[in-house]
Amino acid sequence: MADPVSWLMIEPGWPVVDSEGKEVGRVEEVAGDSSHDIFNGLVVATGMFAKPRYVAAEQVSGITEGRVRIAARIDRLPEYREPAAAEQIRAEKAGIGARLESAIAPPSERAGRIPLLRRLLLWFGRAGRR
Repeated sequence: MADPVSWLMIEPGWPVVDSEGKEVGRVEEVAGDSSHDIFNGLVVATGMFAKPRYVAAEQVSGITEGRVRIAARIDRLPEYREPAAAEQIRAEKAGIGARLESAIAPPSERAGRIPLLRRLLLWFGRAGRR
């Protein structure tokens, strides 16, 4: 068995397996804050055109080089929903509360989703290496 690695090592395209070792999908996106070492979870593509599922960090039971193991059944996990777009408020029209909040709230760190063409390449590229 391979040695565990940090969540910071996870890359898009890594296979995701269930507790029995059966591949249930591929990592599409990693959610977290690397500057504070906070791992929130994963977005997992379960099929070429299937809607991705969200795996909370609590459901990840192991991370080894090139593979993520989850404790939950993938079909029982929620579909991933894109977060609402942030609304920009111009400072001169914002109230004092909004100006204070924007001054102390850090911008969210979130990489873009994997485009369909790249998802296809990841999916077929890994499938050919089996």
